[in-house]
Amino acid sequence: MSHTTPAQLQASACIKLNELLALGRPLTPKDRLAIPAQEMPNQDPQVRSANMQEVATGYSPEQARLEAMRCLQCKNAPCVKGCPVAIDIPRFLQAIADGRDADAIAVIRETSLLPAVCGRVCPQETQCQAPCTLGKALKSVDKSVMIGRLERYVADLERESGQVRAPAIQPSTGRKVAVIGTGPAGITVAADVRRAGHAVTLFEAFHKPGGVLVYGIPEFRLPKRIVQQEIDALVAMGVKLDTNFVVGRTRKLQDLLDQDGFDAVFVGTGAGLPKFMNIPGENLVGVFSANEYLTRANLMRAYDPDKSHTPIFRSRQVAVLGGGNVAMDAARMAIRLGAESVHLVYRRTEVEMPARVEEVGHAKEEGVQFHLLQNAKRILGDEHDCVQGMECVRYELGAPDASGRRSPVEVKGSEFVMTVDTVIVAIGNESNPLIRQTTPGLNTNKYGNITVDETGKTSLDRVFAGGDIVLGAATVILAMGEGRRAAAAINNMLAALPLRP
Repeated sequence: MSHTTPAQLQASACIKLNELLALGRPLTPKDRLAIPAQEMPNQDPQVRSANMQEVATGYSPEQARLEAMRCLQCKNAPCVKGCPVAIDIPRFLQAIADGRDADAIAVIRETSLLPAVCGRVCPQETQCQAPCTLGKALKSVDKSVMIGRLERYVADLERESGQVRAPAIQPSTGRKVAVIGTGPAGITVAADVRRAGHAVTLFEAFHKPGGVLVYGIPEFRLPKRIVQQEIDALVAMGVKLDTNFVVGRTRKLQDLLDQDGFDAVFVGTGAGLPKFMNIPGENLVGVFSANEYLTRANLMRAYDPDKSHTPIFRSRQVAVLGGGNVAMDAARMAIRLGAESVHLVYRRTEVEMPARVEEVGHAKEEGVQFHLLQNAKRILGDEHDCVQGMECVRYELGAPDASGRRSPVEVKGSEFVMTVDTVIVAIGNESNPLIRQTTPGLNTNKYGNITVDETGKTSLDRVFAGGDIVLGAATVILAMGEGRRAAAAINNMLAALPLRP
């Protein structure tokens, strides 16, 4: 497979940029339509599949300016409507096009706290880039302005130049807010509430903060140093961090309000309870949830045996069940951990896969083998109760289900056996029931997600919630939007109370 090197991409961008600047006049819509979409430089697939370094190496300044120049600056700005936190996208793109990168990141930070994270892992192709006028004119979302890549570009520039500044903090109100969970929703709430002058304590069940950003997303997609820098920024703002603290076990939620003096609580514990297939053989040695597999590899760095304190199963032939981003992460991680072959088994076609197109493409480039319209029926073990194979069945697509995707229908008599020694189940997650079970009066829906009103308030007084614990497994930017809404409601509630000395 041919691979365009970052140097070749940059050289091409330099030539095109110089041509446009030589025009000496404002670009017309026709000029902008003629600018080619800038390919993101990546490590060569054969090289990156053997390391944990980030796959995408990022835009050069020339590529970023060219890509930003493609924006038509349309007045109705449909991209902003597609952004869960309503970033002023045309304004930050114009700043990049003008070479004002510092102004661009300032625009983003007006509404978004995690630009380096969102620029890497958010599904822009189904959010801000989906309604892009340019993409519609060129009849492909792949030709839309690459908003996410440009967000990452200016966020990385800011961080690498040491220009990140902690936001201003209002005078102390004497009020205390507990934030349970340090994922995207919790980070957002902590920052917004702290800026209003309230004391904030972040409670994290794990030994490291960051939530799904550190335990779920691999290093090669989101370097952990970026997440840690966001946590460090919160600490610099005066946010207190309490790790190894399991609300519902270490302390009940209501105790935080009644005994520990907190004036409000935000629950942002995510959806980290894995689902299983409930098929024979799931208790065999060599069967893992994607959550466990990725947590060991990501949070506990099991890929580095010389420095890690946790083991990980050394596999030769791996099957990953599922078609979402988590399935892609698990499959690509298995490649990097030395598996001889990795098989992704999905019961629909690639068209119905919920994973990002980019992640699917990267998985294929790295050698993951896709088995579509197939699924596991039972997992087979040897005399030692270790996985030695998986009986699968073939499917065909029937009528659409409630989600709009065509339902898979089993093909009778199509069973066959796939030889594997490891099975990773990546078919989704649910909300951990611990807080629900230990908090009387906290209303949840039939899926175990906490129910909230339009402000993020739960059924309990002074208790708010947001992110995946409310939405189910969603995206980083949606969780941030939930957190921003709840933080505003918390600040409004506390503002109505008298100041404490």
